Amino acid sequence: MLKVNIITLGCSKNLVDSEQLAGWLGKDYKVCFDSEKGHFDIVIINTCGFIKDAKEESIDEVLRYAEKRKKGKIKLLIVFGCLVQRYKDELSKEIPEVDEFFGANDFKLIAEYILKNNLSDFTTERKISTPSHYAYLKISEGCDKFCSFCAIPYIRGRHVSEPKEKIISQAEALAKQGVKELIVVAQDTINYGTDLYGRHCITDLLREIAKIEGIEWIRLQYSYPNDFPEDLLDLMSKEPKICKYIDMPLQHIDNAILSSMNRHITSEEIYSLIEKIRAKVPDICLRTTLIVGYPGESEQQFEALEDFVSKVRFDRMGAFTYSPEEGTAAYQLPDDVSEETKQERLDRLTQIQQSVSLSLNQAKVGKVFKVLIDRKEGDFFVGRTEFDSPEVDNEVLIPAEQRAEVGKFVLAKITAAEEFDLYADIV
Repeated sequence: MLKVNIITLGCSKNLVDSEQLAGWLGKDYKVCFDSEKGHFDIVIINTCGFIKDAKEESIDEVLRYAEKRKKGKIKLLIVFGCLVQRYKDELSKEIPEVDEFFGANDFKLIAEYILKNNLSDFTTERKISTPSHYAYLKISEGCDKFCSFCAIPYIRGRHVSEPKEKIISQAEALAKQGVKELIVVAQDTINYGTDLYGRHCITDLLREIAKIEGIEWIRLQYSYPNDFPEDLLDLMSKEPKICKYIDMPLQHIDNAILSSMNRHITSEEIYSLIEKIRAKVPDICLRTTLIVGYPGESEQQFEALEDFVSKVRFDRMGAFTYSPEEGTAAYQLPDDVSEETKQERLDRLTQIQQSVSLSLNQAKVGKVFKVLIDRKEGDFFVGRTEFDSPEVDNEVLIPAEQRAEVGKFVLAKITAAEEFDLYADIV
């Protein structure tokens, strides 16, 4: 049986695409994910084209495997995803060692290309690349927001929701495979259903997923603040399976910058929404993403962002320096904040968040939390609370001599805290 290595770069939505492709190929090929070991006949690279660093990482990976293809170490090299969607002609010209390029939504065509027949069976289960106890559940594709800095609508297209029945069926299949945590993803999860059903249906969808036996945690990511549904907060406060966790990319707080970003929200509305969320779900974990160095960002405007992070005290925060993206509205603006200033502002913002995170973590010492064990690493079992997404958020470290099992839940009492790690003992 020929061996296929699927390499995924970028976001969790890309990962779902790779997993679906692996499911289709798995009947006829031995499929691995991101493997550096052994010989592979076919290598498929799922690229990211979102920001400068991600594009450079994708190109480096393609070039690395193009060299192997040139030397005959692999028989077939296929590259697809967001980078190809944006730059297919340039890539085809510059990297001829690649056998075939496919766009972001063409993973079905890749399966047909490799299998050499039309793919009529769409019911094949995904091959999960994550640890078997959690999986991502993609509920829609594309985005209608057209933020001025973001190329996603041009890469992935307009927002298209998956039918609710299809999502529930996939969630049930994942539960039968032993998945305990479902992480609901899309470019914009809050907008789910508006195209199919004429209204926001994310709350209804989560309520249905919560009925599935075997699923214990349901985590919502990529929740835009615009038109945020209050009934979602009601469900979150009442349904124990819904993690009290909201990942809400806010990007900035200055009104002039928010307007230039085409965010369709004001700083006053953001503060009001955060206040409402915390009033309805007092123990909520709020995660956000912010951009520093956007065109025209003055020192005063950045200081407003610093003040915002200090005041709101986000439980989790990611921050990035602005990079101009071809085809976006902001690309026409002068990139007038120097790279040195961007990095300096990023460091300042990160330092504020580190202090906030340490303070919030120290307040957890002595408290007991339900922890899902992700892996064993060195002298510790490493797990997460309901307030943490895998790979990007805090982790709980439990001494390896204590009784725990990967993929299982334990109750653990926090004994010590650092900026991004908690230490605990099983109770």
